[in-house]
Amino acid sequence: MNGKLVGYVCIGTNDLEVAKGFYDNLFATLDVSGFSPGPRGYFYQIEGGTSSFGVIKPENGNEATVGNGAMVALPMDSKEQVDEFYAKAMELGATDEGAPGARMETFYAAYFRDLDGNKIALYYLG
Repeated sequence: MNGKLVGYVCIGTNDLEVAKGFYDNLFATLDVSGFSPGPRGYFYQIEGGTSSFGVIKPENGNEATVGNGAMVALPMDSKEQVDEFYAKAMELGATDEGAPGARMETFYAAYFRDLDGNKIALYYLG
């Protein structure tokens, strides 16, 4: 497994351009590059990183739906960055699933649902 637990994560969308706009804006302050492997999806990767995050239209042509219990967690560099990204997500039309705050002594997190209803966590361990 080359020391990697996760290579990439994909979440579904029914409107790729709207989803791309949301994540382009959300990730604007990071050193992230985007790429499209084809007309159904768009992926983001931190420069020099080995994992990626993608938004895709389902291969089978059916509607994208939210996975019950599924969540993608994005690591942040500080509590302040968790706060900033959460505020940016809310500004972009996301739905609150848990405001920023300490969940455990060394775990600070915030939760939201993107425009397609996918649950995203932002977290800082420190």
